[in-house]
Amino acid sequence: MQTPSDQQDRHDYPSHWEADVVLRDGGTARIRPITAEDADRLVSFYEQVSDESKYYRFFAPYPRLSAKDVHRFTHHDQVDRVGLAATVGGEFIATVRYDRIDERGMAASAPADEAEVAFLVQDAHQGRGVASTLLEHIAAVARERGIRRFAAEVLPANTKMIKVFTDAGYQQKRSFEDGVVRLEFDLEPTDRSLAVQRAREQRAEGRSVQRLLTPGSVAVIGVGRAPGGVGRSVLNNLQESGYTGRLYAVNSAFGDSASGERGFGDSASGEGVQKRADIDGVPAHRSVADIEEPVDLAVISVPADRVPQVVAECGEHGVRGLVVLSAGYGESGVEGRERQRELVRQARSHGMRIIGPNAFGVINTSPETRLNASLAPQSPARGRIGLFTQSGAIGIALLSGLHRRGAGLSTFVGSGNRADVSGNDLLQYWFEDPDTDVTLMYLETIGNPRKFTRLARRSATTKPLVVVQGARHSGIAPTGHAVQATRLPHATVSALLRQAGVIRVDTVTEMVDAGLLLAGQPLPSGPRVAILGNSESLGLLTYDACVADGLRPQRPRDLTTGATPADFRTALAEALSDDGCDAVIVNAIPWVGEDGATTDPETLATELRAAAAGCPAKPVAVVHVELGGLAEALAAATSTGPDAPTPPTGREPETPASVESPSAETPEPPASDQYRIPAYPAAERAVRALSEAVKYAQWRREAAEPGRVHEYDDIDENGAAGRIGELLAADGDPRGLTLAPADAHELLGRYGIHVRQALAAPDPDAAAEAARTLGYPVALKTTAPHLRHRADLGGVRLDLADEEQLRRAYQELTDAFGKAAELRPVVQGMVPRGVDTVVRAVIDPAAGAVLSFGLAGAASELLGDTAHRLVPVTDREAGSLVRSIRTAPLLFGWRGSAPVDTPALEELLQRVSRLVDDHPEVVGVSLEPVVVAQRGLSVLDASVRLAPPPARDDLGPRTLPGY
Repeated sequence: MQTPSDQQDRHDYPSHWEADVVLRDGGTARIRPITAEDADRLVSFYEQVSDESKYYRFFAPYPRLSAKDVHRFTHHDQVDRVGLAATVGGEFIATVRYDRIDERGMAASAPADEAEVAFLVQDAHQGRGVASTLLEHIAAVARERGIRRFAAEVLPANTKMIKVFTDAGYQQKRSFEDGVVRLEFDLEPTDRSLAVQRAREQRAEGRSVQRLLTPGSVAVIGVGRAPGGVGRSVLNNLQESGYTGRLYAVNSAFGDSASGERGFGDSASGEGVQKRADIDGVPAHRSVADIEEPVDLAVISVPADRVPQVVAECGEHGVRGLVVLSAGYGESGVEGRERQRELVRQARSHGMRIIGPNAFGVINTSPETRLNASLAPQSPARGRIGLFTQSGAIGIALLSGLHRRGAGLSTFVGSGNRADVSGNDLLQYWFEDPDTDVTLMYLETIGNPRKFTRLARRSATTKPLVVVQGARHSGIAPTGHAVQATRLPHATVSALLRQAGVIRVDTVTEMVDAGLLLAGQPLPSGPRVAILGNSESLGLLTYDACVADGLRPQRPRDLTTGATPADFRTALAEALSDDGCDAVIVNAIPWVGEDGATTDPETLATELRAAAAGCPAKPVAVVHVELGGLAEALAAATSTGPDAPTPPTGREPETPASVESPSAETPEPPASDQYRIPAYPAAERAVRALSEAVKYAQWRREAAEPGRVHEYDDIDENGAAGRIGELLAADGDPRGLTLAPADAHELLGRYGIHVRQALAAPDPDAAAEAARTLGYPVALKTTAPHLRHRADLGGVRLDLADEEQLRRAYQELTDAFGKAAELRPVVQGMVPRGVDTVVRAVIDPAAGAVLSFGLAGAASELLGDTAHRLVPVTDREAGSLVRSIRTAPLLFGWRGSAPVDTPALEELLQRVSRLVDDHPEVVGVSLEPVVVAQRGLSVLDASVRLAPPPARDDLGPRTLPGY
């Protein structure tokens, strides 16, 4: 029977506070509210805490919790009193709670906005970043409940907890009284607190991937008796790759390990028993639980219905991560998707992360690991490229293609359904991985586009990131992937990725082509390209391809078909020494020497490498036609060529001081990977790869000076927030509302965006009265949806100088298009002539806030000539946004026309960006048309849409994607 106080404590359970998190060491934990059902867990947790930690928590010896304590710590109203627990395996490892207090430090309710906060972390889990993570989550909960400030009292000797608070990055006050340190800090996120949070996120998520890629021991679960089969194949691949750790084979059909008999049963059939202690020299066990040593990584290849039991055994044994090769999950329909969700929940409850299910596997070529826990029969050579793919078939194609071209890998992850570990996690890992210089990613979906673009932008400042996006036109995600749908067209998504520094290509072939150039050559300083070779026709094709891709080629130099390898060396050295050249493309076709014998391609490769070594700051690419062996020779170890300085691969020759280079302390790669000249079978492919490198290098230079988001003095952010709240409260529709023109204009005005007044004209007399109010000359236009902004259809009359012209125009409109009630005519004062443009901002559920710009009119809309940027937009990005559309010359004096006021246009773009960034409730803004004149601009029409703000999964406390 419940007491009244119990009933009072039972508020709706805030399930949205539940979250899976990655801790500092790469393991996972679950954070959730503490409830009355947790009494036994709390007591058990407290019993495992040391006396010293209890003393630090309660400032006195406190060996056990009383029944009253247990009740108080498990009964919360979820408003003024909140408790959260971090759990692993369903058991508490840490707790945090806050109690709202008033100015005297007494228990209080709203509107009091201060709370006292306290933590307790089990000693075995201290140092894992649990308290820091709990602080982020309890602070977010407190802000949601109207609490703006935390206070904490800590004993001076409790330096670990003091550090948790002081390192969080919040604005703090610190005092010392009666032997206790009192800390007070505001909960409003600051630039420093956000930077601290994201740095911790990077370290934790990067570490979680590192644990999967550098295991000290691997158990392959589902190893069959006979050669073949998934499990046996992975085990063989691990052995053949020379894996340096401990290996175990596991199958429940093996004999009882205690008796020394081990059977070999196929993972599906369980047939056969044979006395033998191992399989192919690998210790065999019936279960992970039978393995006496710790297991870092389990590779699972059993049928899907047996996976839950295997995962449970792994969790109980302390396995740190899983690669699930088994199929039958999200890709198989509704039942499989639920099985996939349960798999993730189960693994995370034990602190494990998952690659898969339906994964292809993982590879790490580091000599300290030499891991090939994948279905790839041949481990790739060691190299500087990191590869991530969501498709097994594409993974096979990419591994084969890179191998044929002589390129090596640092690491590879084939994620399959990527239910847990995703491309974002790999970006976190590769960002600080000293063995990876270039990253290649095949993505069919992007689970968290906001986070992806943020991580991609950070990564791209130091390492090239080449991305192919599959399923980009179908709009349908692969069945195994649970992601938010985007309403943005693919061209917009592509533009946003390029804004973040991503090298976005269309095919896996183009990805390999670009990756080879970026991994083996320095970044070009500009678009000027020298072309030389022994084929005039091939030189002309290369020239045309350069022009088509926006490069600036020099006149091709024809060495004639009689050119020797020494002639190639001399010509290449001369081209590289030319200050007017930023890169060189060498064309080569088969030739016959004076004695009638063909020259060995290896000789040509040696000569080209020798010439390139003399100028290692400029990239070189080779186009070869029917020259078998040249590509392999160029990709061979540079130790066979002359000694030369090693050029920076995939980096600018001289990195600006403002761009941090992670290679400063990176050990030199092996000689075979220091300098490779990429070879291509077609001129277009070489040019496309070089063009991508040129654009990326230009982005890197611009990213070194990213610009700033302006703070305009006339912006009334607080007033706008209050008005938005009033409008949403008055409407009450959770789907939101489109503001009336007057309300839209008022809101925009608070951000310095002023819309020209337009007066309704339901009849000719009203039109004449409106014109007298505004003053002649005026414009008369319809606002009916089918004619709005369509001057090409004749729904607009301009430069009406007097009432007679106005009435005549009114009659023409109604005669041509129908009754005035249908046309909804308005009268507006004329503005200076200029270029009509359109400015829009939308909130996409997947990509976030996007600002768009283009010229007004059917032609631009038909051609899709619109540019996009992610919000917030800096001054530099606003300038590039204006200049990036194909019709931009019309703004800058095309064919003798007067240039318009683009600085005013850039300011308008930044003001719209500020509006939607400051107020996530503003989910849509459209300014059309915006007439940009020689001096100033005029916004003639505007619409604004408000809605309750969408969830922002890239802000707030760190969490893993929910399942």
